[in-house]
Amino acid sequence: MADRQIPTGRLARGAKLGRLAAGQAARGVGTRLAMVGRTEQARQVMAARSTLQAAQQIVTVLGGMKGAAMKLGQMASVLDLDLIPEDYREMFRTKLAALLDSAPEVPFTDMMAVAQRDLGDLGRIFADIDPEPVAAASIGQVYRAQLHDGRLVAVKVKYPGVDRAVHADMRNMQFFSGLWKAFLPSAGDTKVLDEIAQHIVAELDYRQEARNQHRVAGRYRGHPYITVPDSIGEFCTDNVLVTEFFEGRPFQDIRELPARLRDHVGELVYRFYVTGMYADGEYCADPHPGNVLVARDGRVGFVDFGLYTTIEREHLELERQVMCAAELFRGDEVYRLWAQRGIVEPGSVVTPHDCLEYVWSVAGWHLLDEKITVTPELATSAVVLAADPRAAEHRSVRNLLLPPEHVFSRRADLFTLTALGRIEATHNWHRLAREWLHHEAPTTDIGRVIEAWRRAEIRARQ
Repeated sequence: MADRQIPTGRLARGAKLGRLAAGQAARGVGTRLAMVGRTEQARQVMAARSTLQAAQQIVTVLGGMKGAAMKLGQMASVLDLDLIPEDYREMFRTKLAALLDSAPEVPFTDMMAVAQRDLGDLGRIFADIDPEPVAAASIGQVYRAQLHDGRLVAVKVKYPGVDRAVHADMRNMQFFSGLWKAFLPSAGDTKVLDEIAQHIVAELDYRQEARNQHRVAGRYRGHPYITVPDSIGEFCTDNVLVTEFFEGRPFQDIRELPARLRDHVGELVYRFYVTGMYADGEYCADPHPGNVLVARDGRVGFVDFGLYTTIEREHLELERQVMCAAELFRGDEVYRLWAQRGIVEPGSVVTPHDCLEYVWSVAGWHLLDEKITVTPELATSAVVLAADPRAAEHRSVRNLLLPPEHVFSRRADLFTLTALGRIEATHNWHRLAREWLHHEAPTTDIGRVIEAWRRAEIRARQ
């Protein structure tokens, strides 16, 4: 099983990443990313064969390495359709989507050996463990199991040696700089990379993840539409995370549902990832489709809280003020707010008009007061422009300096958009955004039910 082993040494992983970076650079000769027109018209000028070879190489190399290296592939996998030639879009998406929740598996016996080292005799805790993983991601695999008291649980176990592998990746950050620039060029900044590294390393802390999930589960306990499975602290260790099991359909299956149900799920995804961030000052920074499940009764379950973080209220307030100014087309105000924070440097070629155009390009779906169907093309173009604004009318915006504290809040926002694009959800997203933009009362049926539930919860605690 040598080919299944995860390389953990710095030199071994650095060599793999170096070969991958070199391969991507060679393929890039003669191809370039061309942002044409408005964000919804963004196009990729790439050779079809190069595109497919790149996808296969990323899946094979990064998927086999797991750990932090695989995060690049996961981030790339949310970029959809409009980046690549039409005839090959679905093939490319399918290959990269494999990195979301079906990475190459480590044998069951190897994974259980890790769990047993932490928990002792597993038969003492579990009446049964299904040897087939229900998910295989960057840090560990997830198994369905049953406790002796009859409760169904999800058991997430770290890959053997993944801690060493991740720390080796962090020491090889120069390779990540080149790889990230290939997909998200603005991520090459040292402070931004440091912020990314800090959060990736934090994902190794299963005990902290258990505490995060327990806190969020308590916040949503009894919620009329949303479920967060609770962690079971007594069985959570450095390498094992045990939580309640949520029985639900994978997010990709939602694409087959009628539009009304897709829109219902879309509103709940928005409320959990975006509204929740502004309401609570903490958020899940990993809103990819593999972390969203839908039960038969319509409840939406959210899992995986390894990339869960907080953001200071002053930083959230800056984002809110910028959005409010952009909503009213006040470019001078956006420019002033960004200049005060150092996002626009003195003497920069960036103009107030540039700032306004940029905000509308990447966040206009929050600001436009009409129904919008989020398509994969719209979502992808917003992500690409946010990271790499190469369109002629946006080139000066490449001089903006992204503050590290906003890296993951912007990631959560844009990756929520890509998740909604997967199911082509339709809504007046601005009506939802006004609840956190302007602190207004909800205007949707779902919003009013949630608000009534929240008020009842507050009264019950008094």
